Amino acid sequence: MTYCLGIKVKSGLVAIADTRLTSGTEVSTNRKITVHEVKNHSLFIMTSGLRSVRDKAITYFREVLAEQDQSFNKLYKAVNAFGEQVKRVAAEDKASILAAGMSFNLHAIVGGQLQDDDEHKLFLLYPEGNWVEVDSGSLFKIIGNANYGKPLLFRNLTYESTLQEALKIGFLAFDATRVSANDVDYPLDVVIYNKDSFHMTEHRLEKEDMDEISHQWSALLNNSVRRLPTYWMDPIFDKMSLKSNV
Repeated sequence: MTYCLGIKVKSGLVAIADTRLTSGTEVSTNRKITVHEVKNHSLFIMTSGLRSVRDKAITYFREVLAEQDQSFNKLYKAVNAFGEQVKRVAAEDKASILAAGMSFNLHAIVGGQLQDDDEHKLFLLYPEGNWVEVDSGSLFKIIGNANYGKPLLFRNLTYESTLQEALKIGFLAFDATRVSANDVDYPLDVVIYNKDSFHMTEHRLEKEDMDEISHQWSALLNNSVRRLPTYWMDPIFDKMSLKSNV
């Protein structure tokens, strides 16, 4: 399984990807995010699904970028080109993958900004090669293990959130997933894109880097639960008391 999160706020993009790989009983780590930068072309791709499908599609797309990069003046055109490579891999390998009892399940989050984009963009690409764009009405997309981090993102993330706030909330969403699922784990790769900068900042977070923050967050949650008012429970426990006294 995978945890890849892409966030779009007014000031830029945040991308977070775990590195846990599982195959049967074997566990390993590998990078799930790829960054491409040439002049005013800046984009990242995060993927979930079969590693072999991902590696083949990314390799094909790198060849396309080497040959046609300057022809992509807007990010959606590059996303279309990557979608074509996903469909190419499907044409070559999907039948044999399905015959082996596996799924052709490559999903991707693509973000960045190219020279003629009016702002930074974020897209979710499906295994069929089609996509949807993330906008101010839906600020994030998760691929892989998407269940545990969404409530925190929905409750705390806004379009006006700073990049620092978006990264903090994004990490806490990852942390909620990590403690709830054994197939998501460190190291954690982070990419930050500041609007109109055409530069991706990359950083890797190890478990020991974030243990203190994770423990502090757990303590804050526990304290908040204890401090919540209990008056709304009084009618319930009053009924219990009445029954026990009968």
